[in-house]
Amino acid sequence: MASHPARIAVLGGGAVGCYFGAMLARAGHPVTLVGRQRTVDAVRNSGLRLRRSDLDETVPIEASTDPSVIAGADVVLLSVKSFDTESAARQMQPWLAPGSMVLSMQNGVENPSLIQAIVGCAVMPAVVYVAAEMTDASEVTHSGRGDLIIGTRCLDGRASTLSPDSVAAIFTAAGVPVRISGNVDGDAWEKLAMNCALNAISALARARYGQIAGFGPTRSLMNEAVDEVGAVARAAGVRIPVDDLRAAAARLSEAMTRATSSTAQDIARGKRTEIDALNGYIARLGDRLGVATPVNRALHALVSLREEAAR
Repeated sequence: MASHPARIAVLGGGAVGCYFGAMLARAGHPVTLVGRQRTVDAVRNSGLRLRRSDLDETVPIEASTDPSVIAGADVVLLSVKSFDTESAARQMQPWLAPGSMVLSMQNGVENPSLIQAIVGCAVMPAVVYVAAEMTDASEVTHSGRGDLIIGTRCLDGRASTLSPDSVAAIFTAAGVPVRISGNVDGDAWEKLAMNCALNAISALARARYGQIAGFGPTRSLMNEAVDEVGAVARAAGVRIPVDDLRAAAARLSEAMTRATSSTAQDIARGKRTEIDALNGYIARLGDRLGVATPVNRALHALVSLREEAAR
């Protein structure tokens, strides 16, 4: 642990924010969760229960619906859905100290720049790999991985009280592996490719990652989706760090074989999905760059229809 505990705020009471917030809190850092009333009430009443294969522990953390509790935080973990990014950034902007760091722990590749355009402090992109689900209002259940990739510097070279190395050390000491990357934008695109390969299929087929990769027709569909992401990335001048996106998608599905996608979880609960920021983003950018993306376009359309029907 760092010599002095870092003050952590988590904006977004979903599985990602609750998982990493719980890990930091159990390591001794003061953590405050900003979320919806139902989650806040449950956490206040009974703490935040963290369930993993190696532990089942209730972690006491502060919780509030009021974004003013962000004031004084060293690091803010922003884990809201991509369609809520700008409104969340405006909510927290008045309470951020000049030396704070906002860690964008979200799907998609556009969020860090959207946040930076609104807040006045340092913003760090974070690529998140974790399989977790809110199995009750104040209970997060982990089923795979749980690691981060962050950059060597914040956006626009802005400084914060804590350096990227210090942030990585805080997470690492809390049991969260962190890799610092000189090409975090490329890493974020690699994660986008994984999301485009697995999220929509998991939602449409109601299948876990291991089932998708283990079934020939859906494995082929995965491969076609990531091929399109790679083509769009090349046209956009993005250097994705892996040479074989198909192999990377297969490795991820093997590492998170029991996981279902956040898209599948959202549809099951009748919630809005992030499909516009995933397969939809690739289809739109492909149009602008003259790259055909028929598989991503079809997956986006089908999930959008299912989401509309569920709502």
